[in-house]
Amino acid sequence: MTRTDLVVFSRDLRVHDHPALATAVRHADHVVPLFVFDDAIFDGTFAAPNRVAYMLEALRDLDASLHARGGALIVRHGNWAHQVVAVAREFDAHTIHLTRDVSAWSERRAQQLRSELPAAHVAEHPGIGVVPAGQVQPTGDDHFKVFTPYWRQWEATDWRTVVAAPKAVSIPAGIETGFIPALEELVKGAPSPELVVAGETEARKRLNAWTKSHLHEYSEIHDALADDSTSHTSAALHFGCLSALEIATKLQGRPGADAFVRQLCWRDFYAQILAARRDASWQDFRNRGDRWNVDDAAFNAWAEGRTGYPLVDAGMRQLVREGFMHNRARMVTASFLTKDLYIDWRRGAQYFLDWLVDGDIANNNLNWQWTAGTGTDTNPHRIFNPVAQSRKFDPHGDYIRRYVPELSSLDAKEIHEPWLLGPLELERLGYPAPIVDHHEAIAEYRARRSS
Repeated sequence: MTRTDLVVFSRDLRVHDHPALATAVRHADHVVPLFVFDDAIFDGTFAAPNRVAYMLEALRDLDASLHARGGALIVRHGNWAHQVVAVAREFDAHTIHLTRDVSAWSERRAQQLRSELPAAHVAEHPGIGVVPAGQVQPTGDDHFKVFTPYWRQWEATDWRTVVAAPKAVSIPAGIETGFIPALEELVKGAPSPELVVAGETEARKRLNAWTKSHLHEYSEIHDALADDSTSHTSAALHFGCLSALEIATKLQGRPGADAFVRQLCWRDFYAQILAARRDASWQDFRNRGDRWNVDDAAFNAWAEGRTGYPLVDAGMRQLVREGFMHNRARMVTASFLTKDLYIDWRRGAQYFLDWLVDGDIANNNLNWQWTAGTGTDTNPHRIFNPVAQSRKFDPHGDYIRRYVPELSSLDAKEIHEPWLLGPLELERLGYPAPIVDHHEAIAEYRARRSS
C-alpha cells in the first residue's frame, strides 16, 4: 500500500538539516511539502512588509530546491489548520510532520490541528534551535532564568545529529501546486530598499564566505559598527533558511567559533524562557514597578532617527533602510528609549518588529527586556551611554556617516557630539539638537527606579 506523508513548513524554510522533511522522505512513498498562507496572519497585524518580502523570496528558493529533487512546494491559502486537514484528507496522509516552535501562536495552531484530526498522527520534530526548549533544565525548575548557567549546561548536553538534505522528494502525481502570491497581495506598504537577499541557497553561500573571511576574528570585530563584518545570518535563522544546529556543529572548535556559537546559545536561552513563560513575550519577566513616560513626540523622534544623538539616529535609520540593525546599535537605541526617554520597552519592541526582517518574539522582546531592566539581566540598571558607545565602537564615525549623511562633513572629534559646535552649525547641517540631556535623563531615571 502506498504511503503519503505531509510536511508542513513554517519557520523552517530549507531542505538541509530538516528532521521533519527527512523523516517523511525516509518513511513515505510520496511526500506533500506544504506551506499555508494563514489568513489569521495576513488579515491581522502580524505581517510586516520586510518579513513578508523575505519570506516570499525564501519560499521561492525552497520551491526551487524541492524541484531540483523532483518535488515541488504545495501552496494553499486560508485557515491554516483547515487547509492542512483538507490536504491531509485529500491524500489520505499517514502522518503530518511539523517542526516544533516555541511561540504561543505556533502551539495554538498545532493544538487546533490535533483537535481537528484526532485520529491522525501529527509528529512534531526539532529543528528551530540548536537544543530544543525544555531539553536543558535546572534542578527543580522548568527553565533557566540566568544565561551563564544555561550556557554551561547547553554546551555539555548532547546535540542531535545533523540530518542530510534528501536526494529526492517524490510528490503525488497530478497534485495542484498552488501559487506563491506577490507581496502587494499580502501587505500594505513597501519594504526597506536594502533588504538582505533571502532564502537558503544565498544564506548558505553568504555564511560560508563569512566563515572563511571573518569567523577567526569574530570576538574582536563583532562590535565594530563601521566594519559591517557580522555574519548577517539572523534573518535566515529566523525563517529557518539556515539550521542553527548545523552552523554550531560545523563551526564548533574552529578559531573564533566559541563567541559566535555563544550567540546561537542566546537564541535557545530566550526560546526556552518563552516556551515556559508565554506571558514574557509582552509582560515584564521581572516587574520593576515602572511608570513609563507617555511621550509621542519623543518616541517619534527616536523612531525617525532625529534624537540628536548620532549613534542612536544612525541605528534607527539603518533599521528602516535595511530591515536590520547592528546588535551593538540595537542595545544603544533600546537603552536610549527605555532609560534616557523612559518609554515603555513594549513600544520599542513593536517598532522593531514592524521593521526587522529577523523580528522574532523571543529574541526581540526578551532582548528588549534585558536592556530595559525588566528581563534576565542581572544588572537591571545597565546604561548604554550613546556618546561613550559611539566613541568606542565607531571611533572614526564611519557608521554614523553611512546612515546620517547630514554629519558626513564632520571629523572624528566632532561627529560624536555635534551639539558642541553650537546651534547655528547644527542648523546649517540640518541636524537636531539632543532631545534630552543624557546625564540629566539618567539621573531622573535612577531616581524614578529607586522611588
